[in-house]
Amino acid sequence: QVQLVESGGGLVQPGGSLRLSCAASGSIFSIRTMGWYRQAPGKQRELVAVITSGASTNYADSVKGRFTISRDNAKNTVYLQMNSLKPEDTAVYYCNAELSPGGVGWYSYWGQGTQVTVSS
Repeated sequence: QVQLVESGGGLVQPGGSLRLSCAASGSIFSIRTMGWYRQAPGKQRELVAVITSGASTNYADSVKGRFTISRDNAKNTVYLQMNSLKPEDTAVYYCNAELSPGGVGWYSYWGQGTQVTVSS
């Protein structure tokens, strides 16, 4: 059984910062890509940032220069440091991991989501 558990969401004023964490646990043989997605009310889920096992990263244009994704492979954990937050960053943020449970095949897993609200 594999679980992704997110933490770190909350309410922050425009210009503020938050740090999201997502820890993967369970029967995990290897993790390939980890990433963050978000979904605002009435909108489709969109990519925010991804990071490979080799630490290559990719960001949505809307967050480049403000958000930083990182991971701790020893802890199976991915982080998202969000700075200079804007009201349009308000969304539910979901963690995603492409991993191999038990060493047989690769599968995509999702966390339960954490709410980020940017408002004065």
